[in-house]
Amino acid sequence: MIQNVQILTRNDSYWQDNEWKKWLSGAFSSPNNLLQHLELAPEQLPYRVLPDHPFRQRVPQPFVDRMEAGNPDDPLLLQVLPLAQEAEEVDGYVEDPLGEHDSTLPGLLHKYQSRVLVMLATACAVNCRYCFRREFPYSDNKLGKGDWTAIINYLQQDEDINEVILSGGDPLIANDDYLAAFIKQIETVKHIKRLRIHSRLPVVIPQRITSKLVELLSSSRLQCVFVTHINHPNEIDELLGKAMQRLHQTGITLLNQTVLLRHINDNAETLADLSEKLFDNHILPYYLHLLDKVKGSHHFDTEEAVAVDIMQQLQYRLAGFLVPKLVREEAGKPHKSWIDLANNNQ
Repeated sequence: MIQNVQILTRNDSYWQDNEWKKWLSGAFSSPNNLLQHLELAPEQLPYRVLPDHPFRQRVPQPFVDRMEAGNPDDPLLLQVLPLAQEAEEVDGYVEDPLGEHDSTLPGLLHKYQSRVLVMLATACAVNCRYCFRREFPYSDNKLGKGDWTAIINYLQQDEDINEVILSGGDPLIANDDYLAAFIKQIETVKHIKRLRIHSRLPVVIPQRITSKLVELLSSSRLQCVFVTHINHPNEIDELLGKAMQRLHQTGITLLNQTVLLRHINDNAETLADLSEKLFDNHILPYYLHLLDKVKGSHHFDTEEAVAVDIMQQLQYRLAGFLVPKLVREEAGKPHKSWIDLANNNQ
């Protein structure tokens, strides 16, 4: 049954290897060009845009296509457009909010007992302005195939580790052959049973879910969990739905994590709509993250008390399995911190 579905879609041009690479290479890197495309004049905006920033703008066309032309407050645009607030120095917002810059090995983070994170790639398809790794020293953590031996040896020596998380950067920036070679190495470690992939790339370029990728993930001996990063219901369109269906039909578990962002999704109506739309596309809401306080992101932050109120409204509006867990990640903690809704009196 699964094989028949894959055969039916194998020749669809959307899902061929070169399609997603074309969209990736043509991403908008100039804020002014993006605004012009959206019929927005910089001098008429209610905010000031940074025309140049060390953390460069990068936005692929398929994601831009979901933005509303002429709307300066479009919730997708505000996630990717460099604003003047990013240059402001604000107490408490730092370059390394989660204490990750001193990695266990180059390209490997081991913060939690049973799982490790591997930065298989050090770039993203989209540069989200609130990204907690926007200041991460990626140049010191680039991995090549010659670095894999050290990672595999590290895994072999610690039988408490049962899960490898591919993140970054975005692991799906790597091509399918590179991914296949790395996953084959992970499969040699007997006590590893799960592979988790965190990626925003299929959200901004759904064509990344190629037939080859689907076959690779579904044929692995490892249980595969695919975690998307979707913050607003407008990010979900028909093509993304088709991409998720391709993963879902092979039995891959689909989860989503969302960051709570001021003026973008900081209300119960938007987040309830998001949960429903996620589940319509076979994705289970997983985490709602309070903002990690990275330098340049303070204008996205939402008070914890507001987040708790939103969560209480979501519990009223939604079935329990559609309510994500409200969490905060803190440097040095052995796990994410769940926010107690019942006893939070802030």
